[in-house]
Amino acid sequence: MNYGIHNSSKTAEDQGIKGLGNVFYNLIEANLLQEAIKRGEGELGNGGTLLVSTGKHSGRSPKDKFIVKTPTTEKTIWWENNAPMTSESFDLLLNDMLVHMKGNDYFIHDLFAGADKNHRLGVRLITELAWHGLFIRHMLRRPSKLELQEFNPEYSIINCPSFHANPKRHNCRSEVVIAINFDKKMILIAGTEYAGENKKSVFSLLNFILPEKGVMPMHCSANHKNNNPSEAAIFFGLSGTGKTTLSADPNRTLIGDDEHGWSDTGLFNFEGGCYAKTINLDPEAEPEIFATTEKFATVIENMCFDPITKKLDFRDDTISANMRCAYPLEYIANASTTSLAGHPRNIIMLTCDAFGVLPPISRLTPAQAIYHFLSGFTSKIAGTESGITEPEPTFSTCFGAPFMPRKPEVYGQILKEKIASNNVQCWLVNTGWTGGPYGVGARMPIQATRALLTATLNGSLDSANYRRDPFFLFEVPEFVTGVDEKLLDPKKTWKSSKDYNNQAEKLVSMFKDNFEQYLPYVGSDVCDIALG
Repeated sequence: MNYGIHNSSKTAEDQGIKGLGNVFYNLIEANLLQEAIKRGEGELGNGGTLLVSTGKHSGRSPKDKFIVKTPTTEKTIWWENNAPMTSESFDLLLNDMLVHMKGNDYFIHDLFAGADKNHRLGVRLITELAWHGLFIRHMLRRPSKLELQEFNPEYSIINCPSFHANPKRHNCRSEVVIAINFDKKMILIAGTEYAGENKKSVFSLLNFILPEKGVMPMHCSANHKNNNPSEAAIFFGLSGTGKTTLSADPNRTLIGDDEHGWSDTGLFNFEGGCYAKTINLDPEAEPEIFATTEKFATVIENMCFDPITKKLDFRDDTISANMRCAYPLEYIANASTTSLAGHPRNIIMLTCDAFGVLPPISRLTPAQAIYHFLSGFTSKIAGTESGITEPEPTFSTCFGAPFMPRKPEVYGQILKEKIASNNVQCWLVNTGWTGGPYGVGARMPIQATRALLTATLNGSLDSANYRRDPFFLFEVPEFVTGVDEKLLDPKKTWKSSKDYNNQAEKLVSMFKDNFEQYLPYVGSDVCDIALG
């Protein structure tokens, strides 16, 4: 039986998904919340939130992600970063999942990925969990009633956590599998309840599709000056670097917190909501995000709470350090109503330096910007991926390697062209450690980072005095109002200058070793940066 608003000529059965039980199309938040609680998927929390646990998998499973290798994808996919799957294995996996799904109830949501109507993608999510429907309804953009009645899903995602893949039968790695078939315009997700796989799969789609249209897909947050969308900024960074926190500035208008496109006309958000980390969430430092944890239909993921009062414990990471909340963009008071803006004036590249040697902010030349974009140096934060229990220094190309189907130089070239044609100023901001490496030093004070970003975005740093960092060769401001001068020169925060020098030299060497793979694909200006 089918329920809800949908295109009657584009049902699940029309897609070959037959024999399901009840199929609920495009239920609103209240109904999804009701269904989730009724089915024992979670508990009602304060303010009408939904408290859920994702079970065994509380983070992404990048090693279990595959792309089907076909004549269409053979020469376009970055196979060094994306595991291949044969068409035969995908078809077998799909057929086995469809058999498993027969007779069971499913929730279907038809949504748009992309605020720009010229570049948006129609995506259908088919999931056995009601709360996954609620999650993706927050994350993507909701069509109007008329658009739903005429909706034509360009891509479909089938998410069935109760189906466990068989590595020998399906030629995958474990019981978890995320399989993308660009030819069939379909993604299969199985064996994991972690909701983030849904949105990141959509991001992978857009990362493949948009470059062919000259649009730069970016793993970044974005905001703009209040009442002035032409004064925009973007923040590149992996999970845990501060994208969500730093872009949710009450003095600026939030475009989005995680994924955007940059077209010939400007920026546009891919999403309709936010997926914020809640560990150690502070009501004073991040009041707007904190407030969403008691708002109707916010999905609270993997958080400990008092069973009687339902009060959340933001410090208890017993379930996972990757505790999160998912909420619609309009829950942030200063969120953009259009999710659109002009070209960015500033690009901020956020890194979480577990070595503790990078300055809190550095000004980059265009060539340095491409170098650091392709390097994507940061530290994976505990819980963001399965198996990560403490900060792990890593190079994640384009600040989002797990979601990049194409070769890095494709994205690097598009970004280079857009920086040049729009005269964009670029910066590297360290939100990681200072005064020593992880375990010795301390996290960079968020108040200092905010002060630096304020000075960056209001133009104060344009006239600042700069020193040249002897190790990394970028420019570092010598003085910024409201920031301890000692922080601006990280060596001064260490007890031993010798230890700092050794650690900095170690990181420089890692940068050089990592970048060798890109030397044949970049211009001489970037090569000069790489070779020192």
